[in-house]
Formats: sequence, structure tokens, C-alpha cells
Amino acid sequence: MQYFFIVFAVIILLFAFLYYENNKIDLTKYYLKSNNIDSRIKIAHLSDLHSKPFKQVLDKLEKEKPDIIFITGDYINDRMKNLDKMLIFARELVKIAPVYYITGNHERRLENFEEVMQELSDCGFNVLLDEIKSFEIKGNRICVLGLDENQADFKDYKARRMGTFQYKNMKPLFDELDKESGYKIVLSHFPENFEGISELNYSQYDFDIQLSGHAHGGQVILPFIGPVYSPGQGLFPKYARGSLGERPKLIISRGLGNAEFPFRLFNHPEINIIRISKKIKNSEN
Repeated sequence: MQYFFIVFAVIILLFAFLYYENNKIDLTKYYLKSNNIDSRIKIAHLSDLHSKPFKQVLDKLEKEKPDIIFITGDYINDRMKNLDKMLIFARELVKIAPVYYITGNHERRLENFEEVMQELSDCGFNVLLDEIKSFEIKGNRICVLGLDENQADFKDYKARRMGTFQYKNMKPLFDELDKESGYKIVLSHFPENFEGISELNYSQYDFDIQLSGHAHGGQVILPFIGPVYSPGQGLFPKYARGSLGERPKLIISRGLGNAEFPFRLFNHPEINIIRISKKIKNSEN
């Protein structure tokens, strides 16, 4: 009987630990400066909710009061789980700030893709499918390129790992972005596309920041080792969390939800809060 209670207690503690690891939301904050910004703005970056409408996300965003919210794909799971709840959640997000959204691999596997995109648009999302949108916030001109990379099939993962996948050539879109003025933001679901795809990499172009997700922080983060695995990158992925580069700069969200593997370990769900202010040149004495 004593053995039974010990086992039961261990199981309860394990479930409590897993619940905490998968539901404790981290705020990761970035402080950037730019010559293309005149007054300070605050960006919230969400990714990979996978049909999980976190009330904590709304609470934290209401407290942070971002000027704009970017969502970099996999908002809806490919099994269409909780679609009605995610549409309600979308209406709550747009009450906080304007929302600009791109697709991930999960949305691109939906049979009723166009219908779901229209429903999100009707909720107030600015759905960007290989599109550029420009707008003003606090006197700053912001230009956003939202990429629809459509790397959705499961066979694509294997092809990317083997180096045989045929990536979309985004150069025409980046050429259009180059003609724009203001602070330039690229939304891409796949962080490895920043510099990991040879001659088609995005880091060669002229823009300020790229926001990405997809890698789920490697799902499991081992102390002293780091992220363990990401589809498309394989073991110990380089592009799974944090930031890379200066300008252009890549900022990767560890995401909020889970897909095929249901647990995170030492890798809490994450919201990125990015503050951008004017870069002041040092005056000469």
C-alpha cells in the first residue's frame, strides 16, 4: 500500500510539472534601436498557438499594451481543433492592437484553407500571403512583408534535411520591399530561411527584422546543450530560439502551443515583446 501511494504521488508530481512546463508563459523582451524609427513603439510577437486559446496570453498582452501584434503561423492546427474558439480568440486579440498574421505549415495543410483565411480576416486579422502592407504607428512608417512559404507537406521535412527541397524564390517580393521606406519587418514562419538556405536566404536583403517561429524552441531544451530537435532542421537546431544578427536581425519565438509532440521540457511557451526606439548618433565633442 505504501508503494502504491509513492507511485501515485510521483505521477501527480510529474503531471503537475508537465502542466507547469507547458502553460507557464515567458515574456522575452528585446530592446532595439533604429534610424528608421522616430518615436518608440512596442511589438508583441506570437507564434505556433496550435489552436490553444491561452487566456494568459490575452492577460499579458492587455498588461503590456503593444502597439501592434504579429503572429507568425500555425495559429490553427491542421486538425482544425478549436476553430470556433480560435476565431473568438482572434476577435479578442484585435481589441488589444492591430494584428498582422501569416500562415505556417499547419494552416497550409487545411483542406478549407481559403475559407479559414477569410474567417480570420473577418475577425480583424490582416492576413498576409506574400504581401506587403505599409502603415503608420505613432508617426513611424512601418512596412511589413508577410511570406507564405507553403512548406507544408510532411515529405518537405525530409527533403529539407537532405538538401533537396525546392524553396520558393522570394527575391521579387524582397525587391518590392526594397522600394519601400520606413522600418521594414519580414514575417516568416521558418527561421532557418533567414540564412540557412544557401543562395535563397533572406538575410542577404535590406530590412530591419525578421520574426519567425515553427521550431518550438527545439521542444526540449537540455541544460548546457540547448534545443534538441526541430522539423526541417533536425537534431540540435541552430534556429530554434533567441535572436541572430544585427541588421537584418532574426528574432525567433519558441511558440505557445504544441503539435504532434504534446509536451515541452525546460522550454516554456513564449511571447516576444520588442521595443524599438530611435537610434541617437553620438555627437562629436
